[in-house]
Amino acid sequence: MVSPAIALAFLPLLLTLIIRYRYYFVLFYRAVLVRWVQDLLTGISREERVYQYILTHATAGDPDSILDTFDHWCRKVEFISHIGPKKGMILDRLLKEHCPLTVLELGTHCGYTAVRIARSLPIGARLFSVEMDEGNARVAEKVIRLAGFDDDTVELIVRPSDEVIPRLREDYGVERLDFVFMDHWKRCYLPDLQTLEGSGLLGEGSVILADNVIFPGAPNFLRHMRRSGLYEHRVHRATLEYIRGIRDGMAELVYRGVK
Repeated sequence: MVSPAIALAFLPLLLTLIIRYRYYFVLFYRAVLVRWVQDLLTGISREERVYQYILTHATAGDPDSILDTFDHWCRKVEFISHIGPKKGMILDRLLKEHCPLTVLELGTHCGYTAVRIARSLPIGARLFSVEMDEGNARVAEKVIRLAGFDDDTVELIVRPSDEVIPRLREDYGVERLDFVFMDHWKRCYLPDLQTLEGSGLLGEGSVILADNVIFPGAPNFLRHMRRSGLYEHRVHRATLEYIRGIRDGMAELVYRGVK
């Protein structure tokens, strides 16, 4: 049995760890424990819960209302990881600067970022949004349509990204991607980027924006970005959405091609 003196000696270390990593404890509580309890109590998924909240609190056909309601739920009710409003402003600015006509999103999840992208697209532009999880895709479809975007503006593709990218030209008639947003499994960032490079769909000036490259992190992706010589690049420093105190960032890559 540990003596009180030994336990007391470790108390300062324990307090230091709790203080240093307090935001990670908050994240674990909100993203894991609260979700687990709510799953048991409600019998439906977290994604379905956020859709039900949006359906009863947001204005149909108003993308801004949909996003604001999403943000409120993620701050005050349950945590869901997506780009969020602060990093979202960087995305908004880049979309307005580049005015892309063909956009690929990898990782639709609940449809938050798809709505954010679609509201900033010029007339005639199209977003192809890829989600491998069928349950998430069903929720995303409802959120996107509730926001007022039809299939001509946002096409949801329910398949793994490594199956979709090689067939974008043949199955969807895509000749060039002007903008790519990555927010799916971080381990897929690099292989999917390399598949895009080999597909011929990236042209000079094509933009790739990848979220969460600091936390949870995508070190191999960042290494390739810096060493390949194919991109002008920068990392936009930020914090994790809805959890202050956890450093994160988005990588912006502008394709300049093989010289």
